[in-house]
Amino acid sequence: MNRMEPLRKIEAGVLEVAYFEAGPADGPPVLLMHGFPYDIHTYAEVAPMLAGQSCRVIVPYLRGYGATRFLSDATPRSGEQAALGADLLALLDALAIPRAVLAGYDWGGRAACVVAALWPERCAGLVSFNSYNIQDIAKAMEPDTPANEHSLWYQYYFHSERGRAGLAKDRKALTRLLWQLWSPTWKFDNATFERSAAAFDHPDFVDVVIHSYRHRFGLVAGDPAYGYIERRLAAQPAIAVPTITFDGLDDGVRPPADASAHSHRFSGPRSHRLVPGVGHNMPQEAPRIFADAVLELVPALHNNTAR
Repeated sequence: MNRMEPLRKIEAGVLEVAYFEAGPADGPPVLLMHGFPYDIHTYAEVAPMLAGQSCRVIVPYLRGYGATRFLSDATPRSGEQAALGADLLALLDALAIPRAVLAGYDWGGRAACVVAALWPERCAGLVSFNSYNIQDIAKAMEPDTPANEHSLWYQYYFHSERGRAGLAKDRKALTRLLWQLWSPTWKFDNATFERSAAAFDHPDFVDVVIHSYRHRFGLVAGDPAYGYIERRLAAQPAIAVPTITFDGLDDGVRPPADASAHSHRFSGPRSHRLVPGVGHNMPQEAPRIFADAVLELVPALHNNTAR
């Protein structure tokens, strides 16, 4: 089984980021961002496909996962969207990458969307599963359909101290259940799950996860250091960079939608695609389709005009 090793580490913002890198150092840069509850091995097949096409591929562990660590004990263990976006921007700066193709899903897709929306000069192209992934916290308490509320049970669980304790006590059993529920047609084996689950044995994993799912509902305050970013995100800024968006027809978290559902959030060129037989973890379930989408956007890196 392919393991993404060795890891490199670099100080970026408030973190020491652990990341896997493949491909030529002077190739067009692509950053692949994982979600919850997954890790960099989501891209175990995607990364070599892109590196084989001469891309410089960078796959970082998010805050609270794997070997990425906070530099200071005093830094709040925030999981808010502004923090994730700021982490990605800081990583681009630390690696001296002026522009890159950004691709991701779930938390990682949210980080990519934040950078694409607020710092479009740093993003040549965006691949985003579930389309516009920036949270509208002001409307978080508006009820969804009963079916969608049912799918979000884990978020409401995490709002309680019982949920925090449950995640801390049974993180493997709980995250494995989410894998099964969110990708009902994906037949992963135990070794595949265990390879990723090792990343959850992190001293800050529970704190970051719980804060993320409480903050998005306005139940807890964010890190003041990211307040200015959250205020900009509250305006639901449009994404102007060239974008490819996906929905999986078997996604157990968010039901698939047609292109019109989020069209007003994209002011630049966008292609929206529905993928049959795919749940929530698209890069691992359909790596060839995901990699090909990234490669479609790589030529945009040769256009040096900031968008």
